Amino acid sequence: MSATLAGALPAGALNGLKVLDLTRVLAGPTCTQMLGDLGAEVIKIERPGAGDDTRGFAPPYVPNTRESAYFVGVNRNKKSVTLDIAKPEGQAIIHRLLGECDILVENFKVGALAKYGLGWDDLKDRYPRLIYCSITGFGQTGPYAPRPGYDALIQAMGGVMSLTGEIEGEPQKVGVPVADLFSGLYGCIGVLAAVNHRHATGQGQRIDIGMLDTSVAWLANQASNFIATGENPPRLGNQHPNIVPYQVFPSKDGYIVLSVGNDPTFERFCKLTGQEALLQDERFATNAARVQNRQLVTDTLTPVMRSRTTKEWVAALEAAKIGCGPINTLKDVFEDPHVKAREVIVDMDHASGERVQVIANPVRLSATPPSYRSAAPILGQHTEEVLGQLGLGADEVAKLREGGVV
Repeated sequence: MSATLAGALPAGALNGLKVLDLTRVLAGPTCTQMLGDLGAEVIKIERPGAGDDTRGFAPPYVPNTRESAYFVGVNRNKKSVTLDIAKPEGQAIIHRLLGECDILVENFKVGALAKYGLGWDDLKDRYPRLIYCSITGFGQTGPYAPRPGYDALIQAMGGVMSLTGEIEGEPQKVGVPVADLFSGLYGCIGVLAAVNHRHATGQGQRIDIGMLDTSVAWLANQASNFIATGENPPRLGNQHPNIVPYQVFPSKDGYIVLSVGNDPTFERFCKLTGQEALLQDERFATNAARVQNRQLVTDTLTPVMRSRTTKEWVAALEAAKIGCGPINTLKDVFEDPHVKAREVIVDMDHASGERVQVIANPVRLSATPPSYRSAAPILGQHTEEVLGQLGLGADEVAKLREGGVV
């Protein structure tokens, strides 16, 4: 899929909103990229000479560039301005930007921005319409608030690692930084709620996102299971805690995920596989019984599932409307005909002169779809442009650059 010219697209859902982005790494940039995709103008403030930490998270680099693939994947639709906010001149420019911005998103440690007069308490009266979103490891309050937050640390402390991994194996983190990603998305949801509230009242507000809070929130059914029983859920490998069979099985040539979501589906599965006798066995007859006899179900069905290849099973199970799927590598994912049909890769022009590929925004809006206006910027790419729009002349910008402010 090629990036469509912005002029050919409908105005984005957030068109007209301006975001001051004081974030780096992943949780914060995920939030601001989503806002940018939906039409907001995002001004990303980066450290002079260094920029966002993820510019150095390489290799791999985007082909034919020295741009980190990590950075490029989460910073499109943003303008990069280099600015040292530790200097009074840098703080003065932040205030000029805040006079024009609707939203500030930051993921500094608790209290860090207050050292520069840029904390929520410093700004809320001066900019009463400002929506101020803070994303931290542990939130603004509580005994852990001063601690830094990292994805693996939060996955460990938030419980998901205790649920992930083989039954007799060690705890495992999820293979992508889900604690960061969920925190960024919850931050975006909070911003959108605050925007709607401001439409109604004219008032901004503070949004406090703690990564540990969000990790507990997305424990979902496992958290509900614990609250209901008081018992720690065990690791089940690739099995579902509340539905059986809903797991990975070996096939004749690999593996397959079998998802039998209810009793009628299990009945169809038994008829398809010649296992009708199981329907007369009270240990298999209902999902509740199958959960109680999980190992027996697994042991009984494993030789059945080994009898065909993954491709053969997918064809047969799909025809019977039974949930299933292969375990794809990323190469398999991006070669999948459905994934291709959904155009999940977007080609964009980059300031290096190269074309870069990024993952499309999955939010499909019929009237105001996400747009792909600009690829992730090179460091400081828009400094002169943005400062010029604030009324600073070329000589003023040159002086700031000489002083290390920009």
